Amino acid sequence: MGKIWLVGAGPGDPDLITVKGLNSIKQADVILYDRLISMELLDHAKTGTELIFCGKLPDRHFVQQENINELLVKHAKEGKQVVRLKGGDPYVFGRGGEEAAYAAHHGIEFEVIPGITSGIAAPAYAGIPVTHRDHGASFAIVTGHRKTGADEEMKWASLAKGIDTIAIYMGVKNLPYIQEQLIKHGKPTETPAALIHWGTTAKQQTVTGTLANIYDVAQKEGITNPSMIIVGEVVKMRDQLHWFEEKNGVLAQGGREQ
Repeated sequence: MGKIWLVGAGPGDPDLITVKGLNSIKQADVILYDRLISMELLDHAKTGTELIFCGKLPDRHFVQQENINELLVKHAKEGKQVVRLKGGDPYVFGRGGEEAAYAAHHGIEFEVIPGITSGIAAPAYAGIPVTHRDHGASFAIVTGHRKTGADEEMKWASLAKGIDTIAIYMGVKNLPYIQEQLIKHGKPTETPAALIHWGTTAKQQTVTGTLANIYDVAQKEGITNPSMIIVGEVVKMRDQLHWFEEKNGVLAQGGREQ
């Protein structure tokens, strides 16, 4: 019987993968990989490793999740060392929990190798510390997919009133709804906000504004997915700490090349 590794590839910069994650790639017989990983990581696979693309777009999945689960188990039952290479961290909005449960149900040995998640890494590269003694003592990561119902209302109320820094994944499409909910439940309209497009990569672009106008800023600058949304006073730190974009010859505010 083979084994499955659920590996976090990190947020985009290939150098941010863990040593353990990189070693698993080098030993794999089969790698099932996602759209947002750095393709450079696949260069470390040994000759003959089978590479299977399992990318997902917001409106289209190249391989359905059920089929991914089945492929992982199928190859492991053939005695292969199988790596599921996922952007960010497998257990942070990566459906790694579902894949692990499927492997366990079928009696397949598996191991989880955590990765650096975009909710921390993208703002760090944009000059935004998600916690700061003067600006943010609490931090939450949430999905930006729109839902309805009492639980959803409770979530936004808790975020608006109780959390200093909010990192929102997969939320660009629903940004007007996110603004509406946070403001409706008490988050001040002047709260600083940022969008970080392709965080930690050479394509990184960051725009800032307030909770009231960040959607208009995003529209003006053409910000699309994949992007992280950061809401909180810590965004103010970007003016001092925008090290990555400055290093790569990109303007601090708009993210446009000089």
